[in-house]
Amino acid sequence: MTSDNKIVIDPSEVEAAFRDCLYRDEELDSQAKMPPEGTVVVQGIVNTFGFHPVRLEAKRPKVTMWLRALPKKFRQNVGDGWSFLNACNQENGRQWTGLHLRMEQLFCLAVGLKLAKCLMPRDMWSTLPGGMPYYVIFVED
Repeated sequence: MTSDNKIVIDPSEVEAAFRDCLYRDEELDSQAKMPPEGTVVVQGIVNTFGFHPVRLEAKRPKVTMWLRALPKKFRQNVGDGWSFLNACNQENGRQWTGLHLRMEQLFCLAVGLKLAKCLMPRDMWSTLPGGMPYYVIFVED
């Protein structure tokens, strides 16, 4: 646990970053049945999202900073991943959100940037505590 007990991950910033990475109405062809070429498609816990690749990449520094604030058990070389349910707290013990939606948004951004991945296929989630997936993150201090 760090000595700095502040909240690093601002849930409203996570939501704003997530929304900014989604396609805007004017960027979509209403007649097309497929997402635009180059779309970064990420399957979340509840929904599947298509991110604009340029705007998503622009969020890499912020998403990396947020992931560094999560408990180290999520990290590949420390804990080899941890339950999604534990992502509401930071490493310093502070709860940054009470909304699973915000946690899902953070992990979807991270997966889209290849900074995280889900450890088990969806059809196996029911065998995990709370029926929630485990994620591993690929960031260093």
